[in-house]
Amino acid sequence: MTLQSLTERTNDATPIDVLDVSQAFKACGDPMRLQILQVLQCNAYGVLELAQMFGVKQSGMSHHLKVLHTSGLVDAQREGNAIFYRRPFLHTSPKDGELSRALFDLIDRLPISADLLNRIELIRQQRAIQSQAFFSRLGDQFKAQQELICDYEQYAEASFELLVKDRATEHQRVLEVGPGDGAFLRHLSPAYQHVFALDNTATMLESARQFAQKERLTNIDFVLGDLSHFRSMGETVNAIVMNMVLHHIPSPAEVFTEAAKILEPGGVLVICDLAHHDQTWARENCGDLWLGFEAAELARWAQAVDLVEDDSIYIGLRNGFQIQLRRFAKPNPSKFTQNSVTNRTKP
Repeated sequence: MTLQSLTERTNDATPIDVLDVSQAFKACGDPMRLQILQVLQCNAYGVLELAQMFGVKQSGMSHHLKVLHTSGLVDAQREGNAIFYRRPFLHTSPKDGELSRALFDLIDRLPISADLLNRIELIRQQRAIQSQAFFSRLGDQFKAQQELICDYEQYAEASFELLVKDRATEHQRVLEVGPGDGAFLRHLSPAYQHVFALDNTATMLESARQFAQKERLTNIDFVLGDLSHFRSMGETVNAIVMNMVLHHIPSPAEVFTEAAKILEPGGVLVICDLAHHDQTWARENCGDLWLGFEAAELARWAQAVDLVEDDSIYIGLRNGFQIQLRRFAKPNPSKFTQNSVTNRTKP
């Protein structure tokens, strides 16, 4: 992308002030800041994680992030007592959005070094260990803690309805990521030809297995691992569902990347999770890595891997939390359909 192409992209939009362009180019004038913007393409990181990733002192990383934040190229999001940095959603201002999109398009063409990729993976593994340790230690208490936020009954039926809506599922295969105690398998098993239950914690997976045995659900394969492991098995499915799981995932954006590869054309991904909140106690009591998600955040991750949102439901809870149920479809090249997002609110 050249400066001329950047100018052409912005000529038809809201005029961009030369000072805005100057500040953005100045912020990108340091190689490390360019690399920071690269790694923030799909994930949010804290200043300590980024300092570890790039092998610099916290003070130095804080300076780089301040420059990027001042120029509007990163947003700071509070997650309890910590601040995480991510790219902006680019939907609030047409002026800033056009400039940032053009810069990000150019930055994302740059290769990421193998060493930096290894450091990113190390951060992901550290987050995963933190999450797995909670469920290995307190998995048997998780249900009681989770009910402090919401009851299973408050979202289960709506999640299942969204999953199977307008679809003949009796000859299809479905994957549930993070089945917990297995309760949702009671919905999936009669509706689908084959069910996969995937969890990266052995104690939680065994709990789901015992539930299925008790309920005499026989068309279920239980798989220990994450979505990357499941993809390596060579399996594909017509539907993927995750109920209140995404906020436990070390790298949530990777869920969409892996799901897009696992889904058959025309398949759907249903995410049921919390909207972003500030209830920090959920980290310690429920093992949450993230305090929910902004709606635009999920939409951006889906769009990046060509998944199309075609329905959504929002459920407000009396304790101040809000549940968002989102369905994303993988386009089927053999069918040309144009879906529109339907927003529904349940009391």
